[in-house]
Amino acid sequence: MDLLKRAEELHHIPEPHYNCAQATLIPFAEEQGLDHQTMYRLAAQFGSGMRRGSVCGAVTGGLMALGLRGADSHTAAEFQRLFKERTGALDCAQLLQNAKERGEERKTHCDRMVLTAVALLEELTGEKKN
Repeated sequence: MDLLKRAEELHHIPEPHYNCAQATLIPFAEEQGLDHQTMYRLAAQFGSGMRRGSVCGAVTGGLMALGLRGADSHTAAEFQRLFKERTGALDCAQLLQNAKERGEERKTHCDRMVLTAVALLEELTGEKKN
């Protein structure tokens, strides 16, 4: 399965809406044979920075995906460090503010966050599956 393609596909489905956490997590859950609807519900409240502008949903979904792949705490810390290095922040509110200042539309920005997270997950776990 192409995880990047699947994440992008999910994030573009208008109904039901897949937030950044769901779009990041579900491709990894599907590769593990986990139930799609259960993962959809699991990550539902992590979108929009846990519904309060806190940690980006792509990051929280990514951390859940790392757990599914059996990653250790060092890998989780490295994921967060690299995500922040590549995007400028970890918190949704700050990321959206930065995007606004660049003139980037919210949907385009969020798509980029999801794809950045999925690419980092593949990089850090050394697994790119197609």
